[in-house]
Order: sequence, then structure tokens, then C-alpha cells
Amino acid sequence: MAEISSNSPRIYDVVILGASGFTGKYVIREALKFLNTPNSPLKSLALAGRSSSRLAQALKWAAHPNIPPQIPLLIADTTDTNSLTRLAGHTKLILNCVGPFRLYGEPVVAACVESGCDYLDICGEPEFMEKMEAMYHKKAVEKGSLVISACGFDSVPAEMGLMFHTRQWAPPSVPNMVEAYLSLESDKKVVGNIGTYESAVLGVANADKLMELRRSRPRRARPMIPGPAPKKGPIIEHQKKLGIWAVKLPSADSIVVRRTLATLTENPRGLPGINESVEHIEKRKAFWSSVKPAHFGVKLGSKSLLGIFRFIAVGMFIGLFGKISLGRWLLLKFPSFFSLGWFRKKGPTEDEVSSASFKMWFVGHGFSDGNLASSGDKKPDVEVITRVTGPEIGYLATPIMLLQCALILLKSRDNMPKGGVCTPGIIFGPTDLQERMQENGISFDFISKNAISA
Repeated sequence: MAEISSNSPRIYDVVILGASGFTGKYVIREALKFLNTPNSPLKSLALAGRSSSRLAQALKWAAHPNIPPQIPLLIADTTDTNSLTRLAGHTKLILNCVGPFRLYGEPVVAACVESGCDYLDICGEPEFMEKMEAMYHKKAVEKGSLVISACGFDSVPAEMGLMFHTRQWAPPSVPNMVEAYLSLESDKKVVGNIGTYESAVLGVANADKLMELRRSRPRRARPMIPGPAPKKGPIIEHQKKLGIWAVKLPSADSIVVRRTLATLTENPRGLPGINESVEHIEKRKAFWSSVKPAHFGVKLGSKSLLGIFRFIAVGMFIGLFGKISLGRWLLLKFPSFFSLGWFRKKGPTEDEVSSASFKMWFVGHGFSDGNLASSGDKKPDVEVITRVTGPEIGYLATPIMLLQCALILLKSRDNMPKGGVCTPGIIFGPTDLQERMQENGISFDFISKNAISA
């Protein structure tokens, strides 16, 4: 077990906190692919958690069939402020995999901000993310700490997928509304990440706190989106072109996207880096000028109508039982029962993980000529469809996205803002994150662009 003295320099490029958890061990496995490899900025890695034996077991699992490398195993606990302070003080970047973040995330953010350490997590909890922005953004800027949540499946595919989509609208065409349809597929049974389920339950319990937080903060700038606001559609939708039924998904994706669009509205050319190269400045400006704002929503899709009713049933269980303490206890005690088998405490098997995949369709409606959007009675006359596809979302896709974000941050820190609490889209949008994801099994595809008949 490695010890860190109080006067040590930053001796680690990355520390994975919560490395022995369900998702953490997959993050280790992904990180080992890039540790000390040619052209990789990841030269030193450490694992942190509450138990050295569990960390060692997770490292052995992640390295299999190879012999585990000699990586420092550090004791740290989210309830022990001193351990987090020592950790953040000797690390360039912490990858936080300890959720639910509502319960365990703030002490880690506080330690990183105070020490000037950068922070990435895989959170999909709107209240936590917005609370961290309200409490720590100003200090993070002062201290030079970048705090970026939602660097996993929540919400990198939504952010990067929307940016990829809107860039397909060549002038003078402009999007008005883009809806993402998420389809989870598997040759075996789909089993979700138990942390996602727990976060959803706690999100319902604390919905009033999120509303209170938003009311207490100044209103953010709203992007100028061509055309009228779209009308509410049916609760259940049949997308014939995609071959799926769909229902609205109350995920963090649309909230994170709105935060990105608000920041971009306030800073149309993005956020400048500490010591940006001229090449990166021009690339950043060109990238943001090509991204177009649009109304955005996310829906969960199924090939069968029965699957949609199953989604709705689980949502109703969480929505009704999550509002009272006894109901929450039942939901968290018996996740498999109340989620109709989607979530279970022991997590999915390796076969279930490897057989799963996702498709995220982006269906956009807009105008062939932006000038037409100013006419109140003019309806959208163009439809554009793009798609993001990849492996299982919680244990395969999320580590890929998190590690690529980390590698970009390590390699190109001078091209990033000094600090602040930011969304992944704002920080990683103008980088090569999309290309890196494509090289690691997550594809971005243009599907079609068609005129819509009146």
C-alpha cells in the first residue's frame, strides 16, 4: 500500500477513485490499455478506495490474463476529508467512480478544487452537477481546477452526438428540434448499472431541492434557435423509420446539453485555454461556428410496444415509491423486483456486458433556409438523421469515454480553460474526442437528409 507524505509533488497523472466498484474495475481495465504506451500521456496511474485487498482484486481482474502491473494502491474514503486532500494534492487528475454522487461526490470535488487538481466523473445526476457549479465554479477558476461531470454515457454521446448532428446542417439550412432515441440491445438479458438505478430513486426524492436550487440562481442565457418552439408530442411515439416505439426519458442528457448551449450562448467562440496554441484557437473558433443550437430531448426506444409499457411501469414505481422514505427503502432493497429485472445488486455477468450494445439516433427537423424560420406559420421542411452506436453503456462505453476525456485533458491541458465547473461538451467539443471515440469502438454516422413534404 503506497503512502503519500504531506510534502510530496504531484506524482500521479491519474488516480481512479472507487476503483474496486462495479464500474471502477472496468475503468481500470480501460486505463491499462493506455498506461505507458507509445504517444500516451498517461505515465503514472494509481488506484484509490477504502480497501487495499479489494483494490488488488480489481486490478488483478482488470489485468487478466496478464500479470497485474505494479500500480500504487491508495487508501481514501469520501468520509475522510484528510485522505481526499492528500489524494488531490498529489494527483493531476482524479477520475471519480464513487456514486451516487449526491451522497459521496461533493467532498471529492471540494478537495480537487482546493488543491487545483482536475476532476472527471461519470455522474448522471442533475442536482449534483448544478449544485457543484453553484458552489465551486468561481473557486475552481481561481484555483485552476477543471471540474467536469457526466464524462460517461451520461452525457458524452448526447453532447458529442448533437454537435455532430447539427454540423450536418450545411448553410443556409438550420435545425429547430433534435430528438435522440436511445435503443439498448443485447443477445442476452439487458442488465443496467445499479448506480444508475440508485441515482434515479434519489433524484425523485430530491426533486424539490433541484427546483429550489434553480430558483435561487440567476437565469442563464437562452440560445437563439430558429423557428417556433416545438409542440409537445404524444406520450408514446412510433418511429417507423427507426423501427422503434419510444417514450420520453427523464435523463440528465437534455439538462447537460442545455447547460452547454447556455455557456456557448454567453461565449459564442467557446472558452479560451490557459496558453492556447494559435492552431487550437482557430480550430476552437471554427468548431463552435459550425455547431448550431436546437431544442433537444431524449426518448427511450424499444422494438416492441410491450417494452415501452415496461419502461413506463418501472418509471411509475420509482416516481411513486421514491417520494416517501419507506418506498425508497423498498426500491433500494429490492431493485430487481421494482425494475422488472433490469437492475440487480450483483450487477451483470461478463457475458451480459459483452453481448449488449446501444444505438442513439438523432432525428432533427428544421428549415432548408434559415430565413424561412422567421415566418411564424412556416413549418420545418427538412429532416436529418444521424446515429451514435457503441458497446454496452455502463461498463464498456462509459470507461471508453471517461478515459479518452482524461487522455485529452492530460495531453492538451494548456488548450483548456484554467479552471471552472464545466460540461463535457464545452471542454471536449472542439478537441479530437469524437475521432478518439471512433477509434475505440463508438461510431458517429450520417444516415440521411430529406425534404419533408408539406
